[in-house]
Formats: sequence, structure tokens, C-alpha cells
Amino acid sequence: MNCSAPTKTLIAPSPLALALAGAIALICLGASPSATARERSAHAERPAKLQAGTRTTTRERGSDGLVDSSTVGPKGGTTRVDRFRDAQGNRDASVTGPKGGVSTVDRSRGSDGLTDSTVTGPKGQTTQVDRYRDAQGNRDATVTGPKGGVSTVDRTRGTDGLTDRTVTGPNGQSSTVDRSRGSDGVVDATVTHRNGTTTVHDRSRGADGAIDSTVTGPKGGVTTVDRARGADGLTDRTVTGPNGGVTTTDRSRGGDGAIDSSTTGPRGARRVVDRSRNADGTQNTTVTNTPPAKP
Repeated sequence: MNCSAPTKTLIAPSPLALALAGAIALICLGASPSATARERSAHAERPAKLQAGTRTTTRERGSDGLVDSSTVGPKGGTTRVDRFRDAQGNRDASVTGPKGGVSTVDRSRGSDGLTDSTVTGPKGQTTQVDRYRDAQGNRDATVTGPKGGVSTVDRTRGTDGLTDRTVTGPNGQSSTVDRSRGSDGVVDATVTHRNGTTTVHDRSRGADGAIDSTVTGPKGGVTTVDRARGADGLTDRTVTGPNGGVTTTDRSRGGDGAIDSSTTGPRGARRVVDRSRNADGTQNTTVTNTPPAKP
């Protein structure tokens, strides 16, 4: 289930967000838990905003404390990620942003209820994640944000139609996800947002060009996703939004430096990704964005 998939292909995340994504994936869920489910449906209904220009990423595999990746954004700002492989509780990663701010990630692997990761931001603010491995319906994670707000995540694996996940935010608001595994065209997931609205996902497994999923948002807007598995350069996915806007993605599997994917959205918005597989210190990824024309 991924409400935001139709439009995320056109979003150009900031370099810092990209760098931290792998290290603090759960924090995005817990740091602003009320926004998680809400954003998924909202992204399916709002046009994405692109930052024009090119972002390049260079990866290295140096020893501890050396640069592992360096990303230069469209405006020239550089984000650097240095990874460590120290003992538990010591620094695992250091991220230096375009303006010189440094974030650190410390991971531990303690018993249930002990801190699993601590992220300290450029201004000293701290986010902690504690994971549990309890029985179904018991707490799976507790996230304590910089201002002391606590979010909890409870996962269950019940029968179809029962709640699979409940996220409770710092103010007590909750969102739930119910997954089903029905036949094609039957509801596969229902997301109930903190304000009581729902988003429904229907997945199909039809032939190329047939609708693969339908997302119905809180206001009744419908987004459809058609996936194809054609040869390189042919459309791999077509997303039609509630207002009729169409986004297409073409994937290629060419040699280094050739376009790996091209996403074209409404009003000419475009995102091109070129991946390379070269030696350390050479360019690994180039992302070029063209924002949509003004209406």
C-alpha cells in the first residue's frame, strides 16, 4: 500500500532527506505520525512541485569516517554522508547538510524497550526510536521527538479486514491501516486517518495496460495506476489523477549514463534519472527535474 506512489515519482527530495531516509525511515513515521497517513492520501490528490535543475550523487565505500556519499543539489549545495561501523551506542552515521549543519545517527541493538536509534539534529534536537518485538497488538515501536512528543506504532497480523497497524501520535490521535488479500478489484487496504476520513485501495493483477490499482481519497477523488512490462523505452506505468492529470514513467535498462527512467507529468513536468555503476568517486546518479508549466 502506497498512496503517495503516483506522485512521488515527480518529487525531488532534498539531498538531506535522501541521505537520512535509510537511516531514520521509522522516524518519518513517528516524528509526525498524524501526518503520515494524511500525506499519503493528500499526495495522490495534489500536483507535485519540482525543483528545477540537476542533482548528482557520488558514492564511495571508504573506511570508517570517510565520505560514503556526496550529493550536489540544483543550487550547488552539497550533502555529505559519513558512515561508521562502531560498537553499539557509538555513532553510525554523520550527515553534513548544504549549510554545514550536522546530524548524527547512533544505533543500538538492545533488548525490547531500549533505545534502538538516536538521531541528533544540527541544533542538538534529539529523536529516539525504541523497538519492541512483542505479541500481536502490543507496541512495536515508540518514537520520542525533539520536543518530547511520543508516538507509538502497534502492528498486528490479523485476518482480512482487521486492523494491521495503529499509529498514535503525541496528542492521542490515531490512524489505522486494514489490509485484505481478496481477489482482483476487492479492497486491499483501508486507511482511516486521524480525522476519521478514509482512503481505499483496490489492487488488480491484470494484463499490461489494465488498471493495477485504484485509490479513492477522502473527498471521493479517484487515482488509477496502470502498469505495463514492455520493452525499454515503452511506458511502464500510467497514473491518472482525480482531476484527469496523467503521469507516465518509462524505464530503461541501458548502459551507464543512459536514461534509466523518465517520468512525465501534467503540464510538461519531467524527471529524468541516469544511473551509473562506476568506481568509487565517480558519478552514480544524476536526477534532472523540469517543473510543470504555469497554468
